Amino acid sequence: MKYRHILFDIDGTLLDSEKTGVVSLQKTIRVLLGREEPLEKLYPYFGIPTPEAIAMIDFVDKEEATQTWETYFQEMRSFIQPFEGVDELLSELSAREDCKMGVITSRGHFEINEDPQFMDRVHHFDTIIGAEDSEKHKPNPDPIFAYMERTGAKPEECIYIGDTIYDSKCAEGAGVDFALINWTTRDNSHIPAKYYAKNCDDLRTIIEL
Repeated sequence: MKYRHILFDIDGTLLDSEKTGVVSLQKTIRVLLGREEPLEKLYPYFGIPTPEAIAMIDFVDKEEATQTWETYFQEMRSFIQPFEGVDELLSELSAREDCKMGVITSRGHFEINEDPQFMDRVHHFDTIIGAEDSEKHKPNPDPIFAYMERTGAKPEECIYIGDTIYDSKCAEGAGVDFALINWTTRDNSHIPAKYYAKNCDDLRTIIEL
């Protein structure tokens, strides 16, 4: 296998949680700020730590907004599912002895542990880096640096698979190869990546599985 450390983002990469995230944020803005924001305008807030996203919006009470968003997100959690082929890919990778699997996510560990969809799959991963594990978060490279420090991995041994510009910049700053997975019909060709994938078969080819 070309890479010894296969690193994944969670939301929008392994789990189809994008719509749940932005619809619950849309409802939060509607309830607390009294205005309707189109979903297209809210997608940039997806994939970064919740407190950072909340800070970028003109909520008066940031803590209230954070709690409200989390409440609505939990109410809609049943709509979250793994993308097609993800379970098979994770099983194939975790069965191999020539690679380690990791997660680099902007979620806090509380958010990770409270997600039944991810916890059903957590056994596939050797190392999980959440928001608390680095001082700075994506797009800063610190989360990947934290992974490498914990595991002893070298940049050239790693590939990070994600779905946003934040993931791309995180990988670039850490000096590791990046594969952009795009499950949508949106044009993400403007996001820098060494590899571009649209499904799990593409990812198998990229990591030489």
